[in-house]
Parts: sequence; structure tokens; C-alpha cells
Amino acid sequence: MATTPMMQQYFQVKADYQDAFLFFRLGDFYEMFFDDALQASQLLEITLTSRGGNGDDRIPMCGVPHHAAKNYIDQLIAKGHKVAICEQVEDPKLTKGVVKREVVRLITPGTHTEGKSVDSKSNHFIAAAEELTGGFSLSYIDISTGESTATYIMGQGKALLQELQSLGIRELVVSDSLFLLLNEDAQDLLLSIEPMEFMYELDKSLVQHCPADLTGSSHRLLTYIARTQKQSLEHIQPFVYSEEGQLLSIDFHSKRNLELLQSIRGGETKGTLLWLLDETVTAMGSRKLKQWLHQPLANKSRIELRQQMVESLIEQYFTRVELQNALKEVYDLERLSGRVAFGSASGRDLAQLRSSLEKVPAIIEELTESGNLHLAEFAGKLDRCGEVCELLEAISDNPPLSAKEGGVIREGFNKQLDEYRDASRNGKDWIAQLEQQERQKTGIKSLKIGYNRIFGYYIEISKANMHLADLDRYERKQTLANAERYITPELKEKETLILTAEEESLDLEYRLFTVIRDEVKQYISRIQQLASSLSALDVFLSFADVAEKYRFTKPEFTDSREIQILEGRHPVVEKMLNRQHYVPNDCVLTEDSNMLLITGPNMSGKSTYMRQVALTIVLAQIGSYVPAESAKLPVVDQIFTRIGAADDLVSGQSTFMVEMLESQYAISHATERSLLLFDEIGRGTSTYDGMALAQSMIEYIHENIGANTLFSTHYHELTSLDQSLERLNNVHVAAMEQSGKVVFLHKVKQGPADKSYGIHVAELANLPQKILSRARELLKTFEAEKKQQTQHIEQLSFFDERDTDSEEVVQAVADAKISAMTPLEALQMLNDLQLKLSRKE
Repeated sequence: MATTPMMQQYFQVKADYQDAFLFFRLGDFYEMFFDDALQASQLLEITLTSRGGNGDDRIPMCGVPHHAAKNYIDQLIAKGHKVAICEQVEDPKLTKGVVKREVVRLITPGTHTEGKSVDSKSNHFIAAAEELTGGFSLSYIDISTGESTATYIMGQGKALLQELQSLGIRELVVSDSLFLLLNEDAQDLLLSIEPMEFMYELDKSLVQHCPADLTGSSHRLLTYIARTQKQSLEHIQPFVYSEEGQLLSIDFHSKRNLELLQSIRGGETKGTLLWLLDETVTAMGSRKLKQWLHQPLANKSRIELRQQMVESLIEQYFTRVELQNALKEVYDLERLSGRVAFGSASGRDLAQLRSSLEKVPAIIEELTESGNLHLAEFAGKLDRCGEVCELLEAISDNPPLSAKEGGVIREGFNKQLDEYRDASRNGKDWIAQLEQQERQKTGIKSLKIGYNRIFGYYIEISKANMHLADLDRYERKQTLANAERYITPELKEKETLILTAEEESLDLEYRLFTVIRDEVKQYISRIQQLASSLSALDVFLSFADVAEKYRFTKPEFTDSREIQILEGRHPVVEKMLNRQHYVPNDCVLTEDSNMLLITGPNMSGKSTYMRQVALTIVLAQIGSYVPAESAKLPVVDQIFTRIGAADDLVSGQSTFMVEMLESQYAISHATERSLLLFDEIGRGTSTYDGMALAQSMIEYIHENIGANTLFSTHYHELTSLDQSLERLNNVHVAAMEQSGKVVFLHKVKQGPADKSYGIHVAELANLPQKILSRARELLKTFEAEKKQQTQHIEQLSFFDERDTDSEEVVQAVADAKISAMTPLEALQMLNDLQLKLSRKE
């Protein structure tokens, strides 16, 4: 089959985008051919057709309307595919032959910024990683907002993948060698890994964005984005580098165990700390809150600055309400500025940008007139962006979605545009008047003047009324089944004036719009800074609301490691259960006693108690108030949790192996400024193995790390460790029996628990009575056997203590001066001792 010039053009473009669906622009449609068409017709459920040739030579093809393409692109990206957008880059009216076409953007899972699959309240990151000594450099960017971060990930490839999963990153750009290392382990994650070995030259302004220590990953990422997006990256902000000691580090497993952003069951937001805290009223505020939860602060002065804002807003109730009302009318400035930079902002986007900026003076006024020093200082940081507001005055109040439809530019902004509009408007008025005149002249009430793009304006008369038509003036234009269409010289002349005015009006209006949009680009960095400040204000307002609603209190930070939480609560559990039924508890750790060994029955609340301590630390270090009557806290550098049990079936690891790996990671990375939470270590192996590991771990933390530690256990034998470990203190979660039933008091008290109540818990789970009765019989038998063994050992010990000869031998060995003896004297002493013991027998 002969290949047409257009198909030759298609093959040339497709050759560079073999791994993407090529959306090839033909008129008002994006067309796909060959394998792209076969796959897309199934994935998108659209009609598959063909063109050219005969039989097997026909080319499979399918297409989607240009105006509806976003929805189809969204579906493909959500399934993990890429889409290359190939547009006509020449005006068909001015071109002879095939119109030139080029790929103007490659949309990938990480660079997709619009659509139903993009959550407005979450960041949509794309990342790049580079191998370094002992770990990886990781850089990630949200293209829609321009936010850029660079950090160092310590550990193996799995640690990197866990961090990517925690951030919700959809696409990772790496070298070929790192691709081979990571790709197999990432198969079950919603993560597309892209190998990119060749490094392109970057614009100098972008190179300056890269942090010196992590240039490799940030340079690779910016290169990939520049190559795929083929558009201005002016809105990409310099990378924020997380310096060591400035942020509270929480590893992936600990975030999951504490349910900061996603619940353990189902991965939903409900039941998480985010769910409790998010009273924000803007999308950018919600994203900011997630960022703070992902990386709490570890710098006391920065934390206290946030606290001051929250405290000020709690005290200023009416100011708080007015600020929230104003923020509700502020659109997503971060993503609006991103669209402006990309050149994809519509007239409606610019109208939303203007209306948002118009709220800023009122916000500044509320903060300034509050009478609060901290709020007034914050107001001084807000940029009114007055120049941008002036530029955007040209945009109409309710522009259409497409800037090419007209109605984007306000009346009175441009004299020439107003003249074109008047000509078009007057012409249409003239058409309406002509229609009335022709009805009167002919007596045909159904006569109408219509318009279509092919034939222009026409006079339409039904065939039933043809005998009334003035055929001396009318020239036949088109014949229909039931009507005839005519034109008159007068109508033809007016048509030319109207259509010329409309075309000139639309062209001029679009040119004016693009000029305004391009002029706004120079203010993007200022808009982004304003957006960052307003989103932080939104979070502070949310913290103030939550503190007031749930009776949170302001924590006090100390320079020691001491923790003193009085009447502390688990805020999420309290909200879900209704706070009247929640039992608060104290947690006190001092420099001399900073390890708690927690015992008590299952379901009594040990895990909840441990989690609430960690959540209190997290809340405090993001700048929030905390769920307690009072709290004195250290600034913690890391939180590690080993709570809950789950097999890692994908990696073929048992519950016990997962437990040991997480424990190893925590112990090898913790410092004396860290918080460690270990729940029921050793359950996955035999009793003595588990108990030995648990005790050894407690001793190691006590002697080698010194971190604040909460260690719950069902091994009651470990409660004796407080005799040998001076900083270990026993506490238990109280329970009592009433009428043979266990009642959980959920109160943490001093000392170890006296029993485990395991069978009572089984009874609460409604195990069959036959099993419970047999278990009680066996328990009595085991306890009796244990008691008998203990008595036997005590009796043996009693008689051993009365054995005078044995005592003399032991004393003789203890008193002997071995180092002063000759070999012969030592042998003689050994012989005497042996004779004495043999007489005993």
C-alpha cells in the first residue's frame, strides 16, 4: 500500500515516541493509528475504524474530539500509560501541502497535572534519584505548583521505594543501572520508573535551582521535565534542601503504623491524623498540611513561631472567622500560576486569579487590625500583587472556558476590539430586522434567516410557502427535502461585514489575551510566595479550630529529653468513640527513667497509649496544640514504631521477619533524642526465643542508645528488668474481673500487670464455649505444673544451702590466690577439693 505524505509524517513523529500513545491532530480530532488505535479502542471503549487499502492492508484507526481529549488522556494516564500530543504548528490556510506537526508535550504519570485522577488537595510529584555513598539523593517536583524538594535517603533500594510510596510519587527518573536495581521491587507500586542516561544542557536559571550536594538527581529531573514538557519552566522554584537536624524524621513503616496520612486498613483518609486536623478551606492549605505532617519540624524556634500564630488565632475568634470567610473565596494560586507558566491558563483561570488577589487586601486588613503583634507581622509578609490585579482588569467577569470563543476581554479595554464587536453586533441586529421585514413583505410567518459554517447566512422558506416567495429578488442557495434556501445581494453584503468583523474580533481578542497572560508570567514567583503564605495561614486557622473544638492545649518545649504528658489522649480514637467515653492517661519520662515497660491484657489499650504519645509529639512539632491537659516535651529527631503484625507476602517475608527488619532499622538509626515504640516484640517465634530477643533488645536500647522508649510486652517475666536496668519503669493498663467477665479500665498505672486475661479476651471474640472451657482447664493444669516445678527448685535450693562441704569448697575457691600459686600448689589444692566432694557423695 502506498504511503501518503501525511502518514509519512506520522511515522516520523511516532518513531521518537514508541512507548506512548500518539495523539495526532487532524482537524477537530486527535487520531491514533495501528497498535495505538487497537489498544486505545479497548482501553477507552471507543469505535475502531480503518482507512486506506483493502482487506488486511487497511490501517486501524480511532479518534477522540479535540475539545474532549482531556478526559481520554486522564483515563490513559490513570492506567499508567504516556500520551504524546502532536499538534498542527502551522496555519492550514497559509500552508501548501501537508501541515507541519510536532509533539508539543509528552504527558506521563508524573507530569499529568489536570484531570479527575489529579487530587486538588494533594501534591502530584515526579522524582529523580541518584546513587550516593550509603544511600540516594532524591529530588521531587510538583509541576502543577512548582514546589521542589531535595533530600538524602539513607539505606538500600527498599528504603528509597518506601519513601517514594510515602510521598505518593507516580514517576521516578533514574540512570539505567539504578533502573535495573529498582524496577523489579517497584512492580507492585503505582510507580512508573523511567531510565534516562543522557543528560541534556539545562537553562542556566534552572541549573541554579539545584542544591550543590544533590545536583545529580535534581539535574536529571529538570532535564526530563524540560524534555517532555517542551514549555517554559519559569514557575519551578529552587529546590528546598532538608538539612540534617531541621526536620523530624519518620520512616515509612512508622507513618503507616501511626496512621498519619492513610489508615492501615483500606488506605483511606478517614481515621487518620490528617482527617482530624484538616479544617482548611483551600486546596493549597490542605496540601500544605500534608507536607507538614510528612515532615514535622525539629527546630525549636521554628516550631514556636508556628505556635505563636496558632495561639494568636485562638485568642482572636472574630478575626479567625473573617479570615476563613475570605480564604474560602481564594482559588488555588499555586496551580493557577503553574498554568500561566505553561501557557495553558484559560480566561476563566485568569479571572479566578484576579478575584483571588482582590481578597488579599481584606486579609491583610483583618490581620493588621486584629491588634495582635504576631498576626500584624504576618500581614507584613503578604504581597498584594497590585500590578497583577491591574493587568487582569482587562479580563471579563465570566469568560468562557476557551479563550478562542470570544468574550474573554472586557468591553472598553481595546478600541479596535470594541469596533469589531459593534460591527458584528449591529450586523446581527440588522439580520433580525431583515427577517421581520421579509415576513411582512411575503406574508410567510415561518420564514427565517439562518446561518451555517458552509453556506453562510440564508433565507429559508418551506416548500408549502414557495408560491409566496419573491423569486425576483431571491437567488436559490440550497435545496432541502422540505424547504428552499435563498440569498439576496443585500444579505450577502452584510454577511461579509459580519463574518469579517467576527473573525477579526476573535483573532484580536485572543492576541490580547495571550499578551496579558505572558505579562503575568513575570510575577509568578511573587504569586507563589503569596500562595505559600496564604496556605500556611489556612493551616494555622485549621489548627486553631481543631484546638478549640477538641480541647487541645499548647505544649511547652524543653531542652532536656523529659516527656511529661498529663491527661493525654489519642485524638483520632477520641473523635471516633466520642470523647465522653475516652479515658485519658499520663506519660512521664525523665532523664533518670526514660523507658516504660508496658504490660496488660490484649485489647486493653497498650497500643493506643503508645500511639497517642507519638501523635502528641508529631502534633507538637508541626506547630499544633496537643490533646492533653498539659504537655512538656523535648524536640525529637526521629520516631520509630514497631506496632502491629502483617506478613509481607510480596517479598515472601513472614510476620516475624517483618518485625525483626523494622526493629533492626529502628535500633540502627535511633539516637538518644529519638522516640522508640515497640509493641509485643517476639510474638512470631517460640516463647523463649521471643522473650530472649525482647529482653536483649530492651537492654541494648538502655545501654547503647538511651532513647525515650515505650515497650509493651506479653512476657510478664520481663517485668523484673526494672531491678537491673535503672532507667526502666514498669507500668500496666489496668483491668478487673466482674462476675467472671473482664472489664478493661484503659487506665495506665504504675507497676506490672498481674495476669494477661487472654481467655477473657477470647470470650469477647465469641469463641465457642467448648473451646473456652477446655482452655480454662488447661490453664489450671499448666499453672499447677509451673507451681510444682517452682517448689521443687526451691526445695533443692534449700538443701543445697545446708550442704556444709559444698559451701567450704565454694569458699575455698573464692579465697584462693591463684596468681600467687605455683602449678604444683594449684594441682594440690584441686586434689584436696575433689577429695572433699567425693566424701560428700
